[in-house]
Amino acid sequence: MPSAPPIIIYRAIIYRAIVYRGVVLLLWALVAYNAFECRGLFWDGSAFLVNLLDGERFHDFYAARAHVDWLTQAPMLLLADAGLRDTRLLAMAYSASLFAVPTALYHFALARVRHDVPLLAATVAIVAGVYLPTSFFIVGEYNVTFAAATAAMAVTLTAGARSVRDAVILCVLGALCLRSYEAMVYFGPLLAAAIVWTSRRTTDADFGLRVLHAVASLAFLGAAVVSVATIADYWDHPHFLEVRSTSVDFWQNMQFAIPLAGFAICGVAGLHNPAWLRGRGPTIVLGVIAALLALSPWWRDVHPPSILYPPSHYVARQAAGILLATLLGSMWLLVAWRRNPPVVLATLRETVVARRMLALMAALTFAAAVPDVALTRLWADYLGGLRSLVNDRSGIVRAETLPLYVWPNKLFFQDWSFPALTAVISRTPGKAYVVVDQDYLSNPPFEPSCGLLPKLSGYSWRD
Repeated sequence: MPSAPPIIIYRAIIYRAIVYRGVVLLLWALVAYNAFECRGLFWDGSAFLVNLLDGERFHDFYAARAHVDWLTQAPMLLLADAGLRDTRLLAMAYSASLFAVPTALYHFALARVRHDVPLLAATVAIVAGVYLPTSFFIVGEYNVTFAAATAAMAVTLTAGARSVRDAVILCVLGALCLRSYEAMVYFGPLLAAAIVWTSRRTTDADFGLRVLHAVASLAFLGAAVVSVATIADYWDHPHFLEVRSTSVDFWQNMQFAIPLAGFAICGVAGLHNPAWLRGRGPTIVLGVIAALLALSPWWRDVHPPSILYPPSHYVARQAAGILLATLLGSMWLLVAWRRNPPVVLATLRETVVARRMLALMAALTFAAAVPDVALTRLWADYLGGLRSLVNDRSGIVRAETLPLYVWPNKLFFQDWSFPALTAVISRTPGKAYVVVDQDYLSNPPFEPSCGLLPKLSGYSWRD
């Protein structure tokens, strides 16, 4: 295959630098904004926070995800231990750590692949199609697990021939993933196999480097074993029964379904006719998808049932994990299959095609940030209204007397976490609680302590 003209290569370098820096700046700007608006309190987040403060220890009730919990909860616990009693600042710190950890891992992954345009395009696609559409439920450990898996694959595919540092990084990521999330049941073997492949192609590696690669591979395989044991142990638990029954409802998350449709169309068309990737087809398809995604916050103005629904981020996480595994596997194929590759892989490596795909993935990422910001603005309004309510009332406030199902309240309320959320945002915790009048049998908290009335003695939300 003839080499690309110098002007095309130069343009690819410029595109690469602009996209890398633009996506990284966007991700960290979202961390700052979401932390300021205390988005970590959404749903389970408020219950986790009050358990951390009342218990004065890690809320690692779920041993199979403990490593992620320790990493994201440690900063807030350190601040509380140092004497900080402003629940607003603590909520901001907790939100910041929940968002900063996956963002740092995605930033690292982007930095590792920034010199390879096809890999950079795939990693940006992960941010647009996996992370942003499922991260409103940021307290979910899967956010860190997905980011760590992406970072591990990025390191594996760009590792230096004799880089001990890269092998150590893989060991650290393997240790984090060892107890992180059940999705490691398939991410673990995939990453372990990729690391073994990297180790075997390094023919002159010394014994120490091979040992480190073996340790990293075993850590990821161990994560798969922990996931299998956890799934088997909790298979009949009511919460897991509900999770399995709703896993096919990912289409309810428009932020995920829209880019997924674009990826599916381009994937099927590209596999059927690789030459299609050289034409205007991908630009038209992904351009329309980006426009639909950016306009999604206003769909309800013309079709009321078409709403962005934050709880659907939780529902779509299993499908997002499958999409991520597919993208990571495709990245591996792009790097590994060099001899007589399928036409579609050779086409994706062409400079013009790779540059176009990178630009389209960047546009999709910025489009995906629009509904994310729109929902965060609605969340801030919801939190402000609820804060005014609990500061003006006293005693038990029955949730049934509140306008729970009006816009935008219906996007954010969760019955069993109401007591925790209303305690966190109160100037005088314990003065008023919003409580749903039910026995918690039809929708029980997955952990009993999450449904209790928190004390938060000595704490207050200071405006």
